Amino acid sequence: MALEFPHIDPIMLHLGTYEIFGHTFEPALRWYGFMYLLGFIAAMILLNRKADKSNGLWTRDQVSDLLFYCFLGVILGGRIGYVLFYQFDYFISDPMYLFRITEGGMSFHGGLIGVITGMLYIAWKQNRHFFAVGDMVAPVVPIGLGAGRIGNFINGELWGRVTDVPWAMVFPGGGPLPRHPSQLYQFALEGVALYLLLYWFSKRTKKEGAVSGMFLVGYGVFRCVVETVRQPDAQLGYYLGCITMGQILSVPMILIGLYLILRNKGQS
Repeated sequence: MALEFPHIDPIMLHLGTYEIFGHTFEPALRWYGFMYLLGFIAAMILLNRKADKSNGLWTRDQVSDLLFYCFLGVILGGRIGYVLFYQFDYFISDPMYLFRITEGGMSFHGGLIGVITGMLYIAWKQNRHFFAVGDMVAPVVPIGLGAGRIGNFINGELWGRVTDVPWAMVFPGGGPLPRHPSQLYQFALEGVALYLLLYWFSKRTKKEGAVSGMFLVGYGVFRCVVETVRQPDAQLGYYLGCITMGQILSVPMILIGLYLILRNKGQS
């Protein structure tokens, strides 16, 4: 017995068929991209509200610059990170794979590195401390993460391991056996729970870097937990028989986050 997977067309809206230089193109708006757009819009609204209440520390124009470079970092870092972390051997044999974005593949950890790079640039450009930028951004990131996981679920990708739990599902491309809907677990943890955790924590500390640290710890722990039931990438499998690449990449996040939270313990 398994729950029926809600077969939703990954393409939200077809934009027609066009022929350019002898090649046929069928552009479309996909649910996955639309979910990221929703996350971006939600982040923009919340950050603009924070700017309006910052007593001049932030302006809406500065928030717009911050969002632009963070979004750029997500796209470039996410793609580069996926290729290097999860498809490195394939990339070595075919370097052009990096640019074939229609073949899919995005990495959160790569996207995080891209966002950090964008925040470093904004901190330099606006003459701010890096963690002042990080603490501004961190509480809104879970909205985009949660929206992206719903997109993964609609696409029927990144499913979990075979299980007999009552809420298991048979996913397209996942074989005939029911599996954990791990995308929904990640939505609940990386999206909803992490957002609530950061909202609560940000109201209880003024220590610079602490909110950024809590984001790193929260995401790292939640990702490690879900990886215990998520099917690892076929080309990588397990390390040491039980550890996934997602867990390996998340452990440094947890350690760095704990350092940021615990340093200068006298502050609050």
